[in-house]
Order: sequence, then structure tokens, then C-alpha cells
Amino acid sequence: MSQEVVSVTGYHPDRIRKIARRYNQMGPQGLIDRRRTHPGRTPMLSDIEQAQLWQALDSLAEDGGQWNGRAFADSVAQLKGEPIHRPIGWEYLRQMNFRLLVPREQHDEADTLAAARMEKKLNLEQARLQAEYPCAEIEVWGMDEHRLGLKPIQGRVRAGRAEQPIAAVKWRFQWLWLYGFVHPESGETYWWILPRVNINLFNRALADFAQHFGVGKNKRIILVLDRAGWHRSHRVEVPEGIHLFFLPPYSPELQPAERLWPLANEPIANRSFKSLDELEVVLFDRTQHLLPQPNLIRGLTFFHWWPGSNHKSDRTPSIQVRYYRT
Repeated sequence: MSQEVVSVTGYHPDRIRKIARRYNQMGPQGLIDRRRTHPGRTPMLSDIEQAQLWQALDSLAEDGGQWNGRAFADSVAQLKGEPIHRPIGWEYLRQMNFRLLVPREQHDEADTLAAARMEKKLNLEQARLQAEYPCAEIEVWGMDEHRLGLKPIQGRVRAGRAEQPIAAVKWRFQWLWLYGFVHPESGETYWWILPRVNINLFNRALADFAQHFGVGKNKRIILVLDRAGWHRSHRVEVPEGIHLFFLPPYSPELQPAERLWPLANEPIANRSFKSLDELEVVLFDRTQHLLPQPNLIRGLTFFHWWPGSNHKSDRTPSIQVRYYRT
């Protein structure tokens, strides 16, 4: 009989005998699953001790370095008066929702209040344009430039335990620029590869962008830019239908186009190029590869506060990257 029960329940025979004894002693009450009522193991750290460690994490570790599993385990050991293994230190850091991240740089002159007001101002600008052009489609795009060159970009790679990856480098200070336009809501992108940044090339890129997307009376685009001199000069020729909107000073984290550059860097990281022409070919192929991936782009650039469009449509990205040589 026990073998039949084992085959039906999948329990070990010892487990079945234990359940049978409990049933004989307590009746049907002995068959109740008690796992949900089990209090579990007593936590190593009380709420007060965890609060003390939270406060300690706001400053440097006791040895003057950064917090890691070892330093945290040492701090817990000192608090409890008993040795603690390092993996337990990592486990507690994870339970307290701490992640190992590299801080993003922020200029010491950045106006954090102005950055906080960015969302409201951008929405007000969209509402103003919609009131002025009630029949027009209003979209909000971001645009930025990214400098790339023969000076190598280093990135992390996966390697075997006994292997030390090597990347050949040639320190030559020759550059080209990638102009990137992005519509975060749809994930659509538009690219220019240019030899430099200046007002004339910016005017050319703006005119081409406006023509390509049919900007005009029935379609208006708010283009979010930083405050670079070639963006704000009185010699900038803004096409009809383009409305420039400038970010607060020293606030690149508000620019969705900034999220494009790690993607553009991937195929050139840890590589040495003999000329800018060779780099340009790889960069051109990379941007062509990114164009038909709107879901990837949207997931990186469509900030929760970024305004949506008044016209919802499923658009197929145009497979086009432009470049201009001098």
C-alpha cells in the first residue's frame, strides 16, 4: 500500500509514515499544511540594526573605502559581535535593495530645480503649439551630437577565467561626429555622420530632417536640444514647423538622445581603426542596424515624463542614414 501512495503522491515513504502518524493522533486536523503558519528563521538583523546599517551606508566604509560585501559583512560582524561570512554581506545588501552602480556625473553648477521643471515646461510648450495649430500633428523629438574617432573606446568583454583580454589601441586624435535624432514615443531615429559640428552643418541637418519627415503646416516638431553655441546662434536657420526647445544648463540626463550613444559605441569598442573612413563604414552599418529596432530605442529613450503625441500611428522607420564629406 505504501508503494502505491508513494507513486500517487510522489512523497518519500518516511514522509508518508509521518503524515499517517499525525492523522492517527490528530485526525483530519493533522493533515493541514502548516508551512504558511511557520514563522521561519529568526532574522539575523533586527529592524533597529538594519536602520543603523542604512545610516552607515550613507558614508564611506570604516576602512575609508567603498561599501562592498566584505566591508558590509565586517560591519555586521562588529554590530553582532560574531564573525559573518562575506556572502551573507552581499545577501543583506541585496535584501535591502542596494545595487552596485557607477554614479552618473553631474556638473556642480547644474540647476536641479530647473531640471525638475523641465517636464512641466515641455508639456506647456506642446499644449501651446497644439492651441496655435489645432489641426497639426505635434511630436517631441530629441537631438544631440556624439564625437567618435580613432582614439579607442574601451568596453567590458566576457573572457575565460585564465584569460586577460587585450585591445590594440592607437592614440590618434582624429574625429567625426554622429548626429542623432530620436522620437522617444515611437522609437524612430534619424542619423547624420558628419566631419565636425558647426552652425552650417547643423543648418543642413535641420533642413534635411524637416524635409524627410514632412514638417510644415500640418506637422510640427518640438526638437529638444542642449545649449551648445551652434544650436543657439542667431545664424541658425530653423525650418518651418521645427520649434527648438533648450534643456536647462548642464543637464544631459534629460536628453533622450544621450541614450543612443552606448548603442552606437558597441561595434567600435576595443577596436583600433586605421582611418576615419574605416570607422565611418562600421558606424554607418551600426546605425542602419539600429533604425529598424524601434522597440529597443523606445525602451531606452521614452522617459516616463516625456510628452506623448496627439496623433497615434504605427510608423515604419525609414532605413536611411546620411553622411556628408568636406
